[in-house]
Amino acid sequence: MKLKQISVSIENSPGRLYEVTHLLGQAGINLRALNLVDSGDFGTLRLLVSDIAKTRRILMEKSMPARVDDVVAVEIEDKPGRLSEVLKHLTLARINVLYMYAFIGMSANNAVMIFRFSDNDRAIELLKENGIRLLDAESFGILETEG
Repeated sequence: MKLKQISVSIENSPGRLYEVTHLLGQAGINLRALNLVDSGDFGTLRLLVSDIAKTRRILMEKSMPARVDDVVAVEIEDKPGRLSEVLKHLTLARINVLYMYAFIGMSANNAVMIFRFSDNDRAIELLKENGIRLLDAESFGILETEG
């Protein structure tokens, strides 16, 4: 139930985000989710994309080293307090959330949270044990291997 996410460090300058998204769009790669975090002169751009291998190849060809990380996508009811209910299970098991980002749009009444945990495998087990819905690559229309 882990997803492959592309992480790339990009200069914090006008047009750099455009350059990345334009390159991917021109290559027919669909962005499924993204997060950009400022860290001074550079930012970390995290992407869920329709084709992992092709995205990584395109970025590397443009001298933008891209790392592939495992993340976990969780679908939760879009209502106050639901995220804290999910986090409570992880906290009790002493599983740390390294980072997360969210989006709404896959279904009308639910939010999707993308997590990277200190122990993704244990987090997946725990989430499943507590009836929390996990999303796989197919749910996002993501091709994770060379096709």
